[in-house]
Parts: sequence; C-alpha cells; structure tokens
Amino acid sequence: MPTKKKWLAPIVLAALVFSGSAAAQQYATGQAARLVIGQKPFGAGDPGASDVLLGALNGVAYGANTLVIADSNRLGAQPNNNRVLIYRDLSSQVLSPYAEFPQSDTRCPACIGKATSVLGQPDFEKVDFPRAITQSTMNRPLGVAYNGRMLAVADTDNNRVLIWRSLPTSNEAQADFVVGHADFTKNAATRSLTAKTLRGPQGVWLDDADGLWVADTQNSRVLYYGVVTQNNPDAKLVLGQKDFNSDQQTSLAQVPVVRADSMRNPVSVTSDGQRLYVADLGLSRVLIWNTIPTQNAKAADVVVGQPDMTTYLSNNVEQLCESTGTDDEGNATYPAMCGRSMSMPRFALSDGQRLYVSDSGNDRVLVYNTIPNENGVNADVVLGQQSDSINQASDSAEPERVASTDSFRTPGALAWDGTNLYVADAFNNRVLVYTPADYHLPLTAVRNAASPEVYAQGYVVVAGTLKEKDKLTIKIGDNSVENSEKEYTVTVLEDDTITAIIDRFIAAINAGEGDPLLAASPNYAYDAIMFQARNSGPSGNNVSIAASLDPATSLTTMTTSGTTLQGGNDAARVAPFGLVTILGDNLADFTSEVQRLDKPLPYNLANTEVFFDGVRAPLVLVAPDRVICQLPVVMTGSTSASAIIRTVRADGRVTVSTPVAVRVIAQNPGVFADASLPPAPGVVYHYSSAATGTVSVDGTAQPGDEASIFIRDRKYTYRVQAGDTLASVRDGLVALINTADPEVEAFGSGTFTRVRLRAKIPGPIGNGLPISAKSTDGSVGSTIDGSVIMTALNTELCCASEAGAEVTEDNPAVPGETIVVLATGLGLVGPDEAREAMQTGQPYAGPELNDVTEFVSSLAGGKTANVLFAGLVQGLVGVYEVHLELNTDIPSNPKTSVYIAQSFQISNYFYVPVVNPREAQ
Repeated sequence: MPTKKKWLAPIVLAALVFSGSAAAQQYATGQAARLVIGQKPFGAGDPGASDVLLGALNGVAYGANTLVIADSNRLGAQPNNNRVLIYRDLSSQVLSPYAEFPQSDTRCPACIGKATSVLGQPDFEKVDFPRAITQSTMNRPLGVAYNGRMLAVADTDNNRVLIWRSLPTSNEAQADFVVGHADFTKNAATRSLTAKTLRGPQGVWLDDADGLWVADTQNSRVLYYGVVTQNNPDAKLVLGQKDFNSDQQTSLAQVPVVRADSMRNPVSVTSDGQRLYVADLGLSRVLIWNTIPTQNAKAADVVVGQPDMTTYLSNNVEQLCESTGTDDEGNATYPAMCGRSMSMPRFALSDGQRLYVSDSGNDRVLVYNTIPNENGVNADVVLGQQSDSINQASDSAEPERVASTDSFRTPGALAWDGTNLYVADAFNNRVLVYTPADYHLPLTAVRNAASPEVYAQGYVVVAGTLKEKDKLTIKIGDNSVENSEKEYTVTVLEDDTITAIIDRFIAAINAGEGDPLLAASPNYAYDAIMFQARNSGPSGNNVSIAASLDPATSLTTMTTSGTTLQGGNDAARVAPFGLVTILGDNLADFTSEVQRLDKPLPYNLANTEVFFDGVRAPLVLVAPDRVICQLPVVMTGSTSASAIIRTVRADGRVTVSTPVAVRVIAQNPGVFADASLPPAPGVVYHYSSAATGTVSVDGTAQPGDEASIFIRDRKYTYRVQAGDTLASVRDGLVALINTADPEVEAFGSGTFTRVRLRAKIPGPIGNGLPISAKSTDGSVGSTIDGSVIMTALNTELCCASEAGAEVTEDNPAVPGETIVVLATGLGLVGPDEAREAMQTGQPYAGPELNDVTEFVSSLAGGKTANVLFAGLVQGLVGVYEVHLELNTDIPSNPKTSVYIAQSFQISNYFYVPVVNPREAQ
C-alpha cells in the first residue's frame, strides 16, 4: 500500500537551480525542425503512399502559396513512390511561427501536409514503377520547380523535363511540353551531346521570367532554355562544358577536370535573381556566379566546399579545417568534417540574404548568413547536426537520433517560402520545416526536472594508523585523454588525524579554480573524501581515481570507490508523463508562482506556453531562466519531439524560441534532491509510524501447495487452488492475516508479489515482533518445499518512525527501515486502469496500488535495497514514489549514497543519513 500522506503535495523543486543561455541568431546550430510534412510523428518513418504520407523523396519547390514535392529518389531509399505531389493553399496548413498550435490533434499538431493533387500516378495510393512513357507518366522524377505560374519536373529516368504552363488541378494531368525529346513517347539517352539532349537530369529551376534552367546531371553541365513554348527546344546557354557538343568529363573513371568552368554531375541549379548557384555533386562543391551568365562556359566566381577552383576532395579537411592535434608519429590530425568542407552537396538555394546548402554526404544543411564572396568560407550555422564536426546520423551511439527532429539522412532539395525553409529528408520519408526564431534554446535544454544535472561521483576512504612522514597520494585523470593524470600528495605530520588528512587533500584538490575534472568534499563520519565530476553526464564516468601510499608498507589504507567515478547519466533523455525543466535565457519577463502539484496544472503561466510537437504542455513554473512542465503522455512510443516556447512579452510582442529536439525515452528516473548541496541530499521521507516487515511470494503457484506466514507463533496458511497466481496467493494471505491477527495488518506490495506487514499500534512497541515464512507441497505432515517460494526478508518487524517526516541527519534512517523517495520520469504504470488514469496535467486519480512497467532496482550504501513499491503518487501530477527497504547490515553514514535504476538508466546519486544502532552497542 503506498503512503497516503499529503506531505508530497507542496514539493520543493530545489534541484532546479540552473540556468542556460544561447546566442541571438536567426538560426542556431543543432536546432530542431518546427514542423514536418509526410510523417506523424516526426520520426515515424512509415512507408507507403497517400495524400499525407511521403516516401523517399528528393525534390521540393515553393511558389505562390503552393508546395510541390518530387516523391522519388536515386539513393536506394525506400519507398520510391514515383510521383509528384502538389499542396495548394499551403498557408492554411503551415502555421505561422508566432501562432498557437491548434489542439484538435492530440499527438502531433506540428505534423502537417495534405496534398491536393498528384502527378505521375492516377491517385494518391498508386506507386507503379516503371511506367510506360506517356504525356502524364514519369519514371523517377527527382527535381521540381514552380515559380507561381509554370511547373517543371525533372523526369530523370526518362531523360527529359516535363513542363506545365500552369499548375495542374487534376491527378495525373498531362504535361504541355517535353524537353530533351521530340515527343512524349521517347526516353532513350544518348552519349552524343547537343543543345537538345538530356541524360539523367536531376535539377530544374524556373526564373522570374519563366526561363528554364536544367542540371543535366550525367552530361556534367547546366543548360538554359529561356521560356519553353514547344517540345524539344534547343538550349540557349551551357555551363560546365565549352559548348553544346563537348564533354570534358567523359568517364567517371577518369581524373576529373576541375576548374571554375567545369562540373561533374551537377544535381541542382537555382537563382536568387542576381546570382546563379550550382550544386556540383561529383566535385563536392557549390559554384556561385555573381551575375547570371549570358555566355557559354562562363567560369564561376566563387566556390564553397573547396579552398579553390581546382580541388575536389570530399570533406577536404586538410586544406579547409583546423588541425585537432597530432598523432603518435607527429602528423597533424583533422576532424572528419568542418564548417568549410562538403561531401556531395545536392542543393544550393538563396533566400536573397542567406545561402543554404544541402550537404547530403554529411547529413546536414549549411547556412551562410550572407552570400559568400570568397572561396572556402565557413558556414555560420549547421542544421541537422549538433556541431560542424560530427555526423549524428551515421556516427551516433544512439541509433534513434537518425530520425529525430533535429536530424537528416541524406537531405535533398530545399525550398523557401519567405519564412520557412523546407528540407527534403529522403531516408526519413519526410520534409522538415525549419524557421528562424527570436532566441535560441541550448541543445540539451529539456531535462529531467528532479535532476537536471546528473554528476558522476566517487570517494576515497582513509583508514588505519597514521605514521609521521608517510606520503599519501590521490591521482585524478581522464581516461579519454592521454597523460592527463594529476597527483595530490599529503605528507603525514606528527600527531596528524584522519580528519586533518582529509582537510588537506580537499584543500589541495579544490585550490584556486580547483581540479579541472572533479570537486572534493568531506564525509568525516565515514573518514572519506567525496568526489563529484565537474561536468555532468556520462563524460564524468571517464574521470579516473587512484590512491597510493609511500612507503607501501604503511599502516594507513586508502580505499577508492572504484577506478573511475560512476553514475554520470544523461538527464536530457526524458520520459513521457514526467516533469521536465527547459533551461534557457530570457524565456519570460517575470517569474510565476510555483503551481501546486495536487491541482490540475494550467497551460499558460506568465504569458508563456510550451509545445512538444505542437502539443501544449501543462506548466508548473515559468521564470526567465527556466520553465518547468510535464511532458505529455501522448509522447509515449516516440524517440524525439520538438519543443518550442511561446511568450507574450510585457510590451505585447510575441516571441518564440528555436525548436529544440527532445530525446524521449520510455523511462529515465530522476530523484528530487537539493542540488545546491553536493553531494545532494535526497528528498526522502520515513515511511511508517509503525514497525514493518516484508514477505516475498515467488516461484510457481502449484495447486495443493501450502504457503504460510508466521507472526510470533501464529500461523496463516493459504492452500493454492487451480487457477491461482502468485498475486492471488499473496492476496489470500493478506486476507487471512487481516481477518485474524491481533497485532499486525497486511497489504500487497506494488513491486513483485510481496506481503507487507505492519504493526497495528504505532510507535516502537511493534519493533522486534518476530516473523517468518515457509511453504510445503501440501501433503499431510510433509516438510517438502512447495513450488511457491516463501521468503521473509526480515526476521522481525522494525523501524517505527514518524511517517511523512523527512529523513535528515537529526532524524536519520536505520537499517531495515522503509524509506520513501520522490522521483519523476519513471514512465508508464500498470495495470490498465492505472495507465488509463495517466492524464496529462491532471493529478493521478488511478488505483493507489499501481506499478511502473519497467522494474526499479536500487543500491544504498553499496548494498541492495529492496524496492517494495514504485508507482505514481495518488493525487499528484507526474510524481512517483519509490519505497526502499534498506539492507539490515547497512553501516552508519550521514551521507549514504543511494540511486535507483530502470533498465540501463540510472538516476542521480543522492545521499540519505543512516545510523546503525548496533554499531553503538
């Protein structure tokens, strides 16, 4: 039975004293997408075809409030839907960045897009490929262009471009003109280059005068036709070749010709009306002409992705990137990529101010805040990656990141509608919509509210006899960095004490700015030096600790907790229904009151709202440096979500943050603790005013077995019936005890099948009441153990205390006592009735006896603590309580280190004062 105490309601969120900041830019490196087209939610990756579901697309274009998507690719991504989709009246689907998301869609209001017509297929469900060559069919259309009047489609495998003089309104509408062939029935490619031929064209562009530009990919050239008014027109201008009949890149096997007037497999051509941009895929570069070329073979003026016009290496890091150091032989080392390098760019687009490049080989989009006017310049912002030197889509240790709201896998074409950037994300079957914002959130802004920072910890215990002139040494290093070890040595003085030794070690380690890897603090009662990593998260687990003595025969001992600090965990992985903190700077103009968790939470505080994939989140606190809210339970099953903060300022302005990707996980427990006092004391309470004990019911419920619990000499036996389970055996024993026992009441435990026993009279009178348990096979006089296994985890009831009182050094826990730990982020609970009662923003009103679906374990003082209950607190929003029965042999320690864990996720370490009365005897 969980505790019914109401001390849980006014929870003090003292652990949330932390702030973050972000630079003021229009875009921010690593920001997430605001909206998604083609999938629900962002990372669903559902295959198929419909008016709302996209396949592995490549092309995207915008014009006159209309989006056009080429739902096909040549990358091997699936499904290849072999069609073009048209989205009319786009502004009715793409929400303004300053507007509130409508809440009619309970899972993903940010998942948008419903096509109004389809080309290349008779309806939205057909995906036939290949198709017969006609005026209305296509075979692998890769590029689209729409300027608000005319539509062009690069029908790549048919070696042609199709032109519609106006935007089609019906499915499978026939094209008006074809470029590259004499009529609509031919598609053969030819190696003979002329002003009419095309071979595998992948990019098209329509300028403001309706002039057609084509990236004639396999002929390594770009062609300009002017306005197309008939079939099979002659091109008027060629770039990348000296004339219409020449091919200076005759074979992919040859060393390429690399100059300002050459190209190799260009896949896109675009213009901002002043300049021309070509994504030169085969040479890993983007070429820029500062004015629109008017003559054949015009040389480009600027190149990005390469240091000059004659180099072409993919990720040419040695010539473009800063060295990261040297190897063992003294040779310079370099990152895999940087903001200057590129690998197989597939699209370049300007919005008139910025340049965007789809750097597909690096799974990112590079943003240049001004149009480059020098070769090889550095991008200002990287979208799709958390820095310019990593690729989380291919290198991440977390595979779920490849489809997160801040990631691409081989991005393709780009489009700009004046406010939003559209990115074709082929292998994730979606278009991501990025929007500049007023301010930016840190990349790991969203964290577990109970423990926004989880630090690795450790200790060294000093014991034995001190001898003058002995030298005691602690070595601290970083296992991820060679030769990083630093030594701290203390020499024993005459009449020294262990306390004095501890103080001198701490003074040395914390001197000045302190050791760069960890901070030290004393635990005098345990004769220990406590360590906490400087940096939170898993990196702290790389901090090594070692102790040595000189001479080795010294009578002093120094024992470390391990070879490294332990317990550093990623608090930025959060679970649905848990309370989370969003860290930042200038998030709101003032601080709201902290909302009571025993009341329904509001969705607007301090004129501020939070959205996850467009779903509004209930709020606990809003302040300039943080927002505390609940992650909606509808995020269950997702691995990522986009979080946005929207605020109405005191002057009436509306501001919005950049979206930040939230890494969603089924469970990642965080225990409420006072982080201002490292190592942090937990928010921990005494469980019962009466003595308690536990009997575990395990094994198999075999009919005929007899399961017995003894209280003093009173025996309560349940005979197992056909159809019984361990739970029903437990419940039968509970009923027997509650019916007849004069001293003890019984109830079920929420974790495993355990019988909890509690003295009926509060206070110490129940301490020492003996209990035991056994089972037999049920035969008359039998002593053979039954299939049901009965285990008394205590030999007697113990540890009566003041229920609901906080565990402190003045009111410590004792061995064998049950304590209550408050936490969040433990995920879903059962049974079904409890799960259905998990209503976002509402105090939990389901069964009191509920249990988290993922098993919880715990260590306290290095010994296993029995988890007797782990579930939601009845009457509170997003708060879980975990009942821990401390080991009966746990020693006294005012800073007993404790953590809870679920699967591979470990909570923050927190401490609990423990006093073992037997040690004083």
